[in-house]
Amino acid sequence: MEQVISSIVLVVALFAFLASGVWVGLSLLGVGWVAFVLFTSKSLTDIGIILSTTIWGSSNSWALAALPLFIWMGEILFRSRISEDMFEGLSPWLTRLPGRLLHVNVLGCGVFAAVSGSSAATAATIGRMSLPELKRLGYPEGLSVGTLAGSGTLGLLIPPSIILIVYGVATDQSIARLFIAGVIPGLMLVLLFMGYVIVWALIHPQRIPPRGAPMGLGEKIYHTRRLFPVILLIAGVIGSIYAGLASPTDAAAVGVFLSFLLSWAAGTLNWRNVTAGVMGATRTSCMIAMILMGASLLTVAMGFTGIPRLMAEWIGTLGLSPNQLLIALTILFVVLGCFLEGISIVVLTAAVIMPIVEQAGIDLIWFGVFLVIVVEMAQITPPVGFNLFVLQGLTGHNMIYVARQSLPFFVILMVSIVLITAFPDLATYLPSHMGS
Repeated sequence: MEQVISSIVLVVALFAFLASGVWVGLSLLGVGWVAFVLFTSKSLTDIGIILSTTIWGSSNSWALAALPLFIWMGEILFRSRISEDMFEGLSPWLTRLPGRLLHVNVLGCGVFAAVSGSSAATAATIGRMSLPELKRLGYPEGLSVGTLAGSGTLGLLIPPSIILIVYGVATDQSIARLFIAGVIPGLMLVLLFMGYVIVWALIHPQRIPPRGAPMGLGEKIYHTRRLFPVILLIAGVIGSIYAGLASPTDAAAVGVFLSFLLSWAAGTLNWRNVTAGVMGATRTSCMIAMILMGASLLTVAMGFTGIPRLMAEWIGTLGLSPNQLLIALTILFVVLGCFLEGISIVVLTAAVIMPIVEQAGIDLIWFGVFLVIVVEMAQITPPVGFNLFVLQGLTGHNMIYVARQSLPFFVILMVSIVLITAFPDLATYLPSHMGS
């Protein structure tokens, strides 16, 4: 009974902090402090020592060094011409597919996701490039917005994924294996999104503009040359990890170096872009670091109160099968996604969820992919879906319009969860064969 009361008090405290507008990281620190003061016998001196050692331990991680580097890489590319190059390189090959240039949103987001690691950056970068052009050519705006909202979430799954780094640090899992685990599910989502566009275009052929002047093979190949720098960057980052030549942190440094080279070659490497990229990466990295610090303290505090152990035992008594547990967790994460962004969801729930997941015998690498796809769903769930905010700013439409256009892609993400649950090898095959 005591743990139930303490759980209710801590949940109320957390929502009180968040509702008051306090930053998520500080809110987590505050709730951890409340848990120590109210529900443990620790003195203020002991709490201060635990606070300082926990914050230092959570930030003093070599694996975490990859995070600001990948964020910096995305900031550099965000200010380069990479999105325009992708549009020019991809569009000549898509005119024969039903839906034609709408596939640029899907493939462009898939490619940029492989070099940015951020969902919001992916949606914003590709959206700035594609939406005006698609509108000018007469493509349906609703589907243009929907494909961008759904495909923008690929930045969370296709490596190098920032949220997979956070999950790996929070759960002590191999980041390299998590990265590789996201490859096949990420490609599967690209195909599912493109499949939806094809079906929609076949049902509504009159809504798709006619083909432009046909291009010869030589002209298509000439345009494709603009994809080579992006391919080089992806090969440098992901290939070095998969080949065992670099750790994720080393690969992040390689990515930053290559992104500087691409920016220089594109003529966008100047002092203003460099300083803006450094400041943008610093702000984002500090925000994530603060969230991780607060979550680490809350994790330790929860351990002292015994709440995670109690919840794990309670769920264990329910006799839920692994699939029933996954359904319950999916509902929980989608609801949390209505109020919190993805990284906050991962670090906030790790302490409570991981013992339950391990007790159910679920592979933690597979669960990382599952969790990221569910968080992707949260990215297009109002009222706090980050991709919805990005597209609201890009299009000028209200949140309800953007969310409605995103709904089919929310359903596709749910289908992908069913697929990786029915066929877990989609997420575990590549990690299990790393180094073999």
